[in-house]
Amino acid sequence: MPEQNAARLYKSVQKAHANQERTAALNDPAAFVKLAAAQGIALNAETLETQISQLSDEEVAAIFNPGISPRRHIFPR
Repeated sequence: MPEQNAARLYKSVQKAHANQERTAALNDPAAFVKLAAAQGIALNAETLETQISQLSDEEVAAIFNPGISPRRHIFPR
């Protein structure tokens, strides 16, 4: 039983570390590009910036609040 608990703890620590790396990549374009490359996505910092700048306010809100329906009144145009 202690071995199972240790294995579960190790897996949860590994998952938490991976989530920390993903969160840090959001603040660092180079880290984000590296993370994308690890997932098989060819991307560079310039392309990333271009793609982000083309997103609408509603699309950005959907990224930061997934699962929440668009609230068009938050960003009046």
